[in-house]
Amino acid sequence: MPQRHPDDYENVPRPVVGIGNDYPSSFELAEHSHRRGQFLYAARGVVAVSTPFGAWVAPAERAVWIPAGTPHSVRMVGAVQTRSVLVASSASAALAERCRVVAVSPLLRQLLVEAAEVPAEYDERGRDGLVMDLLVAEICRAPVIPILVPFPRLPALAKRCHRFLENPRVGETIDDWSGDLAMNRRRFTRLFRRETGMSFSEWRQQACLSVALPRLAAGESVTAIALDLGYDAPGNFATMFKRVLGVPPSRYRQPSSESS
Repeated sequence: MPQRHPDDYENVPRPVVGIGNDYPSSFELAEHSHRRGQFLYAARGVVAVSTPFGAWVAPAERAVWIPAGTPHSVRMVGAVQTRSVLVASSASAALAERCRVVAVSPLLRQLLVEAAEVPAEYDERGRDGLVMDLLVAEICRAPVIPILVPFPRLPALAKRCHRFLENPRVGETIDDWSGDLAMNRRRFTRLFRRETGMSFSEWRQQACLSVALPRLAAGESVTAIALDLGYDAPGNFATMFKRVLGVPPSRYRQPSSESS
């Protein structure tokens, strides 16, 4: 499939436009934004989306909703095949105003694949128009998946969060962070929740998941990932993973990967 750049479709006189692209392993799209909202789905591989406000990871059967005007960069994990939908504000009133990861049902998946083949200036009253209408309806009802790593606006705290994502360790504590930032424990916990909307332990857990998911998709063993994150045993990591995402970490590994 030829590469399709979203900016080429900003002025298409249709409320919804489907596009599809293939990317090589580890390809990165530098920070950019679109006038339309983007529903980004990886039919193959994993996409990791970063914004000034947080990070979102979409492995198999997941997609990221990126509202219009949101600056974002995208990193491909493995060879990635995307099927995206660009949605004008006139058709996205029912969609969220913030980025989120949602589940992609079999029906929604097929609609995304089909939309990528629909001509940009399709007949809105014909079959293609019905496909696009149903696609938006399915996006609106897609369940939200709790994978979210919000970044604080306070520069010193944001820097500390980014440092953690570079080398996440589940054993890091409030006392470790408050000491680094020269704050007392009480002030730190209040500030962290105000800046991120999460407790420190919730954020730390989400950050560890956001790092683990691309590694799982790349075929790394559950044991290696768990130990790198600082878990005493793979079983403890697997228990946390299943509690949050509803499935064991092995569910996210490539079929060709060796068993852990």
